[in-house]
This record gives sequence, structure tokens and C-alpha cells, in this order.
Amino acid sequence: MEERRKRTRLSKEDALNLMQKFCSIQDRCQSEIRTRLIEHSVYGDDLEEIIADLISDNFINEERFAKAYVRGKFRMKKWGKLKITKELKLRRISAYSIRKGMQEIDYDAYLETLEGLLLKKVATLRISNKWEKRKKLTSYAIQKGFEYEVIKEVMSTHAELKI
Repeated sequence: MEERRKRTRLSKEDALNLMQKFCSIQDRCQSEIRTRLIEHSVYGDDLEEIIADLISDNFINEERFAKAYVRGKFRMKKWGKLKITKELKLRRISAYSIRKGMQEIDYDAYLETLEGLLLKKVATLRISNKWEKRKKLTSYAIQKGFEYEVIKEVMSTHAELKI
């Protein structure tokens, strides 16, 4: 039988200090903070006041979070704009902050990243049917969050991807 760690209810000051440390490690969004506070049995007005204090002290900044999130997911995981946008919306980031974050992606780098992903994928495919190969590549790129029009553009301009 698995025993859960029981967390004691934190005072408002302790919870604020804990969240300041949590936010200083890496950029966080409000939904992550809210979840963490609820895990520590902080609810209601105390929760809202802590979040307000973190925002006013610039520990939480959704625009900064969106920019960092976009840069990280694009550069490290090679996600496309659609997948990044979906994940930011799941974290309840505002449309304004998402637009600002998306400006972090250079279009040429975006095309190069997609091209690299498709070239890597085409090398692993053992299919001789050109239409099946094209379908597999398109599905892979869509799953990574790239737009169909961009996929079509990259596949039509690169010689090894013209199938």
C-alpha cells in the first residue's frame, strides 16, 4: 500500500516564500503556481493574494514565460507553432502573450528546423511508394505541430523531399 506524503497547511508567508523560490528557479505561469499552492493546501483569498504579490514583485510574468516556453520548445524539442500554441492555451496563457512569444521564432529558422526533421525522418522510412512516403512525412510534421502550408512549402523546395 502506497502512503502519500501529507503536507501540512502552510502559512501565507511560508507559501509566498516557497513560491518565490519556485519561481526564481525557472519562469512559471499562474496555473503552475495555482496548482502548486493548492497541493500545499493554500486556497481562497490567501492563494489569490500570493499570486498577486508574485506578479507585483515580477516573479510571475506571463509574457516572459510565453517567450521562454516558445524558445525552449522550438529549439530543444523542435515543436511547431501549432503545438506550442496549444500547450500555452492549456496553461491559460493570454492570446496577447502567446502572440508575443511566437515572435521569438525566426521564420527562416522555422523552415530549417522543419527541413531537418523531414530529412531525418525520410532517411528512416523504408517505403517505396512515393505517396505513402509523402503521407508519412506530412503526418509526422503535423504531429510535431507544423502548419500544413509550411510543410508543403518545405517539401516542394527541397530536392530530397520532392517525392
